[in-house]
Order: sequence, then structure tokens, then C-alpha cells
Amino acid sequence: MIRLLIIDDHSVVRQGIRQILADMEDIVVGGEATNAAEGLERARAEQWDAVVLDLNLPGTHGLDLLKQLRHEQETIPILVLSMHAEDQFALRAIRAGASGYLTKNSAPHDLVNAIRTIVSGRHYVSAWLAERLAVEATGDPSKAAHEQLSDREYQVMMRIASGKSIKEIAAEMNISPKTVGTYRSRLAEKMNLTSDAELTAYVFRNHLLE
Repeated sequence: MIRLLIIDDHSVVRQGIRQILADMEDIVVGGEATNAAEGLERARAEQWDAVVLDLNLPGTHGLDLLKQLRHEQETIPILVLSMHAEDQFALRAIRAGASGYLTKNSAPHDLVNAIRTIVSGRHYVSAWLAERLAVEATGDPSKAAHEQLSDREYQVMMRIASGKSIKEIAAEMNISPKTVGTYRSRLAEKMNLTSDAELTAYVFRNHLLE
């Protein structure tokens, strides 16, 4: 029996996962968490066969929680189930230690298949993601500019492009406005962009924010 921990702040999503898995004889939802702190507590307190993790969590980005979980529990399979399209966060999630990446608009049978796949010790990735991983492994110099950014720099870029202020970004990421400014300067230098307008245009031109 696969015992699953769900970490997602939306009750509708958690209930939907439970309904999808209700008829599965080999998978059971053993626990839920609504934020990073609660998720870490549940992960530490009990034994789990797999974790289903959302990236949009209050207070802490799911990528940061993913890294923490992977650091503390190296062998537990983690499936990222996200509203973000693959080209936005999938590659970063796999780099951070996820065993698979699935979008929330996927078919129910894809979720079941993904859970069984990662518990078996394999990775669950789409053909697109597999190709991107292969390109990265070969050191292809044609890598997009935003793929050079750290996870924090990428998170700041996406928030700037969505129209949020430095203070709003600082509050969401639980860091100081000065630190946000530092990330902003670093990503601008790496991507050779001089203004927020150019940054925003890049994000939408590359379909990183729909």
C-alpha cells in the first residue's frame, strides 16, 4: 500500500486528489498539510511512501520546501503537482530533487500513473521535460537566458513581471526589500535587461507567465 502525504494549501485540490485515489486499492492518502511548516512537520513525524507537493504555498515557495524535504529525506519520492506549465517550473523542480512533475489540468489517470511511477523508483517526466533534461546534460549553449537564474532570482523575476512591488515581493518571499533588490540586480545582469519593462516583455515573450 502506497501511503501518501499531500502538501497543498487549497482544500478543493486536496479533496480532488482524495476522490481520484478513493478507488485505488494500492494508494491511500494518509495525511495532508496546508503550508510548508506543517508539511515539514508531517514529513518528519511519520513514514511516507510518497509526497504530492504544490509549488504555490503561503509564506514559502514550494521549491524551497522541496529542497528541504530532499535534504532531510533523501529517498522519499516527491511528485510536484502544480498549476504552472512545465516550461515555467518543471526543470527547476527536477533539479531541486523532485521525482516527477505534473500539472493540475492533467487527467486523473496521469496522477495515478505518476504516483506509481515515482514509488517504483523511476522519474515521471513528459517527453518535453525529458528533452530539456537531455539538452541540459549535454551543456547546450543555446540554453534560454532565464534558465541561468537561481531559483530565487527566477521567483523574483516572475513576481516583477506580474506587477508586484518590491515590498510585496519581500513580504511574499519572507525576505527584506534590500534582498529583493539584490536578486533583481543579479537577474538583470545575467539576462542583460536594464528595466522592469524589458524584463516583463521577456517573460511574456517566452510564455513564462500566462
